[in-house]
Amino acid sequence: MLRLLIEKELRDIIGSTKFTTTFAVCAILILLAFYVGARNYQVSMNEFEAARSENLRQMEELTNWNEVDHRIFLEPQPLAALVSGISNDIGRTVDVETRGELSSENSRFNEDPIFAVFRFLDLQFIFTVVLSLFAILFGFDAINGEKERGTLRLSFANSVPRDKYILGKLVGSFLALVIPLLLAVLVGFLLLVVMGIPMDGGLWARLGLIVLSGLMYFGVFLTLSVFISTLTEHSSTSFLLLLVAWIFAVLIIPRTAVLLSGRAVDVPSMDQINYEKATLENELWDQDRKQMSEFWRSNPPSENESREESMARFRRFMSELADAREEEQQKLAEQLNENRRNREFVQQKLALNIARVSPTASFALASSDLAGTSLELKQRFVESANLYQQTYATFVNEKTGGMGGGWWSRMNSDEEADPIDPYELPVYEYVEPETSEFINGALPDMALLMVFNLLFFAGAFVRFLKYDVR
Repeated sequence: MLRLLIEKELRDIIGSTKFTTTFAVCAILILLAFYVGARNYQVSMNEFEAARSENLRQMEELTNWNEVDHRIFLEPQPLAALVSGISNDIGRTVDVETRGELSSENSRFNEDPIFAVFRFLDLQFIFTVVLSLFAILFGFDAINGEKERGTLRLSFANSVPRDKYILGKLVGSFLALVIPLLLAVLVGFLLLVVMGIPMDGGLWARLGLIVLSGLMYFGVFLTLSVFISTLTEHSSTSFLLLLVAWIFAVLIIPRTAVLLSGRAVDVPSMDQINYEKATLENELWDQDRKQMSEFWRSNPPSENESREESMARFRRFMSELADAREEEQQKLAEQLNENRRNREFVQQKLALNIARVSPTASFALASSDLAGTSLELKQRFVESANLYQQTYATFVNEKTGGMGGGWWSRMNSDEEADPIDPYELPVYEYVEPETSEFINGALPDMALLMVFNLLFFAGAFVRFLKYDVR
């Protein structure tokens, strides 16, 4: 009996004109998302390679390592082109110095502001907006629509168990809508291979889980639609209620969560932090200038000391001042940054927990975690750059005899020296965490999507057992 009911639901949906039209639109959008994502990745990789080569080219004519203006770049990731997350909002370039605090700049939206207005067409957008509406369109009249058309009463003129009927309706609807969409997704996977996008086993696994999360999210709105259909007498009423629910889930709740957390937790602004850092820097410079002006008076050159030896002694003194100054600045910066990160973490955690009332937020968080474009991306890039800075500082200090990064070294550079070889620089490489870390980060939100599915499924099942089919 259950099999016959599922087959009937499959035939009814797949044979309808509504399905043909909507599926064609969704399939085109899915394929377009894969194609555009692959092309964006190719373009981003070309820009990345060009920027890295240009950075090295600009250093080829230099003769002093202290004059190097070295930049490192965040390499584009294949899944970021399919689920952009925050990857286009954060800076992708860091100017590396041997000393001082690093910061990222040059986001995609900063370079191409038009994308900040219209955003990108990616899988997350298609599932979040298009396919959720697709689910509502096919589920809003699943029960009350059949009652209005008289087919529900006709079905129960036969000895059809109610539990099997509603189970067949839910399972049949899900399979009828999901299987064709999976075919479009599989063609999208093939596009990635044909276009030469580098995908290893871990990336394929994460992409598969992104699609699975999207289908679970699709199922949430489908089961919710059937549930609402069992609660209302008229299909027009259920459609209106579902549109209101969709607006709250997709648009209102996530944004309200951000506003509420922003009022509940005060996070120091970057302007405040930069002001405190600049104030300390000015105070330290004033102290150092006084010591510089007193250096020759307190440490005059001896009769047997050459000019080069005197300047070397002065450079060592300046280097000691710079080290002490940097230590003080670093101590304050770490304190201010840690305080801001802690408050920001509390604010973000509160916002995300409130937003998870909406299945849309759960899907967005799960998919961005799996794609590696979640809020942690910026912190991982900055931490990676800081680790590289230590390697870079060691390299430059070895090349300059421990005098790297100071203006006094530049003043006394040998203009007749041979050009440096920038290809000796240690290569920066952004290394992503293990696949298991991405999956573990997404599991709670995927579990929450499953809970939403079970909750609305149970609601529709229990409600239909008492539904008046007349």
